[in-house]
Amino acid sequence: MTIQHDIILENVSFSYEDTPVLKDVNLAVARGDFASIVGPNGGGKTSLLKLILGSVRPDKGNVRVLGNSPEGARFNVGYMPQYVMVDLQFPVTVMDVVLMGRLGRDTGGRYSKKDRDIAKRALEEVNLSNIVNNSFSALSGGQRQRVLIARALSCEPSILLLDEPMANVDPAAEEALFGILRELNKRMTILLVTHDIGFVSQIVKSVICVNRKVVAHPTTEINGAVIKEIYGGDIRMIRHDQRCSEEGHSHG
Repeated sequence: MTIQHDIILENVSFSYEDTPVLKDVNLAVARGDFASIVGPNGGGKTSLLKLILGSVRPDKGNVRVLGNSPEGARFNVGYMPQYVMVDLQFPVTVMDVVLMGRLGRDTGGRYSKKDRDIAKRALEEVNLSNIVNNSFSALSGGQRQRVLIARALSCEPSILLLDEPMANVDPAAEEALFGILRELNKRMTILLVTHDIGFVSQIVKSVICVNRKVVAHPTTEINGAVIKEIYGGDIRMIRHDQRCSEEGHSHG
């Protein structure tokens, strides 16, 4: 059976202000995958997401998303960034935040009933339909993260990209979030940047190691005390003691 791929990067390199960030990346993400993106700070994880989104362009190589250019597929990709610029002093409601995911469509300057219905469904999927009119600033960290996931869902995506969605949430909220993502993965491809590999590795289907170079593996049992060094050292995981290091990919 032919495997369909939602995301394909071929020989992609990317630099930021003349500083190399990603080099010779070849990556194919299968339709329906749930992948965790791991690697040290500055290794290129967020840049990889931005290339898929089309918010930056590669210096060389080709990026295809859902068989199209990243720009052409943009309305089919939901994105939750690592840092969200929301002024917590501004009186914005949960519904207001989720509706932001509908921006850029032909709304005629105002949101339609369809937009609001889609936003309500997105909130139902993250189990927050009971706080539609609550102030966003009054929410807990876990609730805010779920609202931001709902915002990403409100574009009705085929692919969901999440950059550190578990930041600033407690373990119980983290587990609830992963339960939601497991359900969403039944109908969409999910890429998730996280540092909590020990927990994530029990849930995701594959792991993408990013440290200038990119290598993906299917997830199997994590060895020993999870991963000894993620930042600045090897990420030792998945199969046959394979490692992602700054020098590239090797077998231990």
